[in-house]
Amino acid sequence: MVLVDTCGWIEWLTDGFFADKYEPYFDNIASMLVPTSVQFELYKWVARHNTVQMALEAIALTEQALVIPLTTDIALFAADLASQHKLSFADSIIYATAQSHTVDLATSDVHFETLQNVIFIKKPG
Repeated sequence: MVLVDTCGWIEWLTDGFFADKYEPYFDNIASMLVPTSVQFELYKWVARHNTVQMALEAIALTEQALVIPLTTDIALFAADLASQHKLSFADSIIYATAQSHTVDLATSDVHFETLQNVIFIKKPG
């Protein structure tokens, strides 16, 4: 199992520059974890850049994965991680969810680059 960060979903959905790097994770969406915070960010981004209908279709794809709601345990763990690693609210929730479920986080977000259990897909430049 793996948790793909919002940036990876966007790359894959838009056939972005790094879509091929994220493609292997989407070969079996059922083996992915998706925190509800990724659903929030993804819906917001797709609705802003496309249409609400397309945003709902993107969320339907995430529903094929194992969706992990924000629980008190994850929230408190995320708060500790946010303080320890200077992460934003959303980033700390995403990282805490991955860590809580002992899965790697695949991302291109530099906030995660040096953290453990992160598959970092570096953007050039």
